[in-house]
Amino acid sequence: MKRSDRLYALMQRLRDGNLHTAEAMAQDLGVSVRTIYRDMDTLASSGVPVEGARGSGYTAQAMITLPPLNLTQTELEALHIGLAALGVSDSEDLGQAARALAEKIDAVLPEDVGNSNGKFGFATYPFAEAAHGFRHMPAFRKAIRARQKLRLRLEGDDHIHTVRPLHLDYWGRIWTCIVWDETDDTFATFRMDRVTDITLLPGLFVDEVGKTLKDFHALQS
Repeated sequence: MKRSDRLYALMQRLRDGNLHTAEAMAQDLGVSVRTIYRDMDTLASSGVPVEGARGSGYTAQAMITLPPLNLTQTELEALHIGLAALGVSDSEDLGQAARALAEKIDAVLPEDVGNSNGKFGFATYPFAEAAHGFRHMPAFRKAIRARQKLRLRLEGDDHIHTVRPLHLDYWGRIWTCIVWDETDDTFATFRMDRVTDITLLPGLFVDEVGKTLKDFHALQS
């Protein structure tokens, strides 16, 4: 059983209001008692109102639960962007709720979700800083689809660059863009939150040998 499925099964069991021992839950789910202890800590830290202690049993107060959801990577990114906007909003209540929800999602993400930078929540970088990149996302997505050149300036760089946007990547709340930089005549990768100014240019581009996303990946291998 996947960890996310096990956590959901535990929440379903605890919500009946009865006291459940770690030993009984471990036996039913085919895991060790130590694993159940860790799961209880995870549920409690993610906001599930777990009550009880090791050796005495656990229960949960009334709460709102949702059925299991299977999300694509794009759907997860969309959810992240929505929480990003709330996390830096002027509403203190919504900001706190966004952070709490992000922690709950972190708690139930599959253990094989990827490297340590793949965490969904608010722990990798200051969230307000990462959110700066979202304002340019529509323009970058449009330019990638249309093969439209961009003129941009990056934080800490006095030069204006003309680039061919090739691909957007998501690294745990940080978005990066791979481009062919016509100004420096080379590939470049930069964080979206470091873009300070962007202009869509009328000129379109076509694939040229040595300047495509496939060429970029070949250089990285």
